[in-house]
Amino acid sequence: MTSRAPYSTIPLSVNQDSYATRSSYGLRQRTLSERPYMPILGRFLIVATYFEDAIRIVTQWPEQVSYMRDYRRFRFGTAPLLLFVCVVLMFIGSTMVVFRKRQAYAIGSLLFVTVLQAFAYGLLTSGEMFFRNVSVIGGLCLVASDTFIHRRLNRFAGLPAVSEHNKRTYFQLAGRVLLIFMFIGLLAKEGSGITYTRIFVHLLSGIACTMVVIGFKAKYFAAILVLILSVSNFIINSFWSIARNSPHRDFYRYDFFQTLSIIGGLLYLVNTGPGKFSVDEKKKIY
Repeated sequence: MTSRAPYSTIPLSVNQDSYATRSSYGLRQRTLSERPYMPILGRFLIVATYFEDAIRIVTQWPEQVSYMRDYRRFRFGTAPLLLFVCVVLMFIGSTMVVFRKRQAYAIGSLLFVTVLQAFAYGLLTSGEMFFRNVSVIGGLCLVASDTFIHRRLNRFAGLPAVSEHNKRTYFQLAGRVLLIFMFIGLLAKEGSGITYTRIFVHLLSGIACTMVVIGFKAKYFAAILVLILSVSNFIINSFWSIARNSPHRDFYRYDFFQTLSIIGGLLYLVNTGPGKFSVDEKKKIY
């Protein structure tokens, strides 16, 4: 849900304050009732790349083990053990994220797999792959923001309490910033050559990315990015049009599902809003 603005700081009368709060709550409830499918669709798309990766490892088990053993030098049975751990954590963690079960453990397991694979497959040396994973982590941060409820914890007397609402705000900020990291890189894969259409799309994308980061009309600009990414993903990463025996098919499929995860993060942003650290929320105060 969109973060509630601190209306108590506004110099309104008691009746006006109560009316504003009820109106905001009613609007938020109507929005959620009109889009009940958005949260689960966003969560599913965010973890789509983990589902795809797990299925690909299982269906290509001998090739994956051989690659990890011969090219990545995982010896003494560590290659199948590493792949088995990744598959289990991705399947279980992704399913738990979709159905909102023990979200903190689920997101933690997916983050662990992301970092583990980055080192195991040598993805840290590839700028494009690194920023793709950063964008996927941004989607997980948005999902993680929903695990924090509006309450205040103070386990140590005499020390400042940590607000769960503030944690949620920080995760929302980190999520929407990280989501944007790879967007321009994805569009850059369209190929060489300058056309008016490409210039317009890149200009619109740059403006939309900026607005999402600062949180100005974030929902609308995130929806624009969803549309642009969806169209470009089906055009650029159409792995189904490549022959099954081609070595490039897996690369295009991997890019396709990673882009779906970024789209899922943007859809989640459309549903939840940018959070407290945004121009949209500040406008409600002032």
